[in-house]
Amino acid sequence: MIRREIADLLLRLFRQYPFVSVTGPRQSGKATLCRSVFDAAEVGYISLDALDVRERAERDPRGFLRDLGTPAVIDEVQHAPALFSYLKEAADASGANGLYVLTGSENFKLNEAVSESLAGRIAQLRLLPFSFEESRRAGGVGGFAEVAYRGFYPRIIDQGLEPRQALADYFDTYVERDVRRMGGVGDLSAFRRLSALCAGRVGQLVNFSQLGADAGVTHTTVRHWLTVLERSYIVFLLPPHLANIRKRLVRSPKIYFYDVGLAAHLLGIDDPSQVTTHPLRGQLFENMVVAEAVKHSFNRGRRPRLSFYRESAGLECDLFQETGRGVHAVEIKSGATVASDWFKPLRRVAATVPGVVAQTVVYGGDQQQSRSEVDVVPFGRFPDALSRFDF
Repeated sequence: MIRREIADLLLRLFRQYPFVSVTGPRQSGKATLCRSVFDAAEVGYISLDALDVRERAERDPRGFLRDLGTPAVIDEVQHAPALFSYLKEAADASGANGLYVLTGSENFKLNEAVSESLAGRIAQLRLLPFSFEESRRAGGVGGFAEVAYRGFYPRIIDQGLEPRQALADYFDTYVERDVRRMGGVGDLSAFRRLSALCAGRVGQLVNFSQLGADAGVTHTTVRHWLTVLERSYIVFLLPPHLANIRKRLVRSPKIYFYDVGLAAHLLGIDDPSQVTTHPLRGQLFENMVVAEAVKHSFNRGRRPRLSFYRESAGLECDLFQETGRGVHAVEIKSGATVASDWFKPLRRVAATVPGVVAQTVVYGGDQQQSRSEVDVVPFGRFPDALSRFDF
């Protein structure tokens, strides 16, 4: 079991707040994280995934919390919404910090309950699948094709599972259990179809009408279902950077998957060799890099300040990392050989957008280089480039 990057932050916040919530996708390692951070002899643990436990928590929340005691971890807490007002009551009566860690995989339900009952009393963390470095330490080595095929879900890497089967099971469980439970999705077959269409559009601007036409549903339904995919940590939307300059800028977001392996699976990729020749190889590489930037922010307890830049005339930059120092502009290239034409658009963006203080090209090769004012880094070293701006 490796130590997650967010572990020290979780422990520190637990000492400062009555509650800490840890949300994230199914199988991102939330329960394992809590078990590794807290001593089982000192901190209780219970999961509401089991129906009988969930029913007891709903039927007698005060008695449930009394018997559980504090401090404690309550896993999948969103299944028992009746608990939240009693958690607030317990915190008010105690006046102490370090009472409960609350975990959940359904972003909307947990966040709604937190905002209604525990606002001001809770620190909120998000745990995504492994980062590059966590995957490496867990044995998830290999080139881009292997990494894209396998993805970053801890269980697949830790247990050496066959990604093709494990990701199929993961998505089936997600649709049949989580999506059905969340409600609002009447046609699960069309929902699956939309999910696959999203995988075919990673790194592209979201066109709700076109997605609806291709999936056989209305654009209103597409918007709702994309919200479901976002709230359950399957996809995220990267907003455009709207600089205050005299340019016509694209205003639609781009879509990415939190896990590149799941995107590859939904594209029908069932072997690493297929990644190498796939027409969306470049977009999958871009997805992997952008998702790493999101993980980097969340693992440090920060809301991602990430965007992309695109002018209607065509000038663009794949990723902006906005920091206190300024904007870190990142161009993403899947090729293994550095090409001189990679740098001209990046330099034009730096000259056009106010506040750009650093430029990086992340590529599919293995040599780190520096070209004038542009750093060139392999995808496995991208976290180092991000860390330079952690202030």
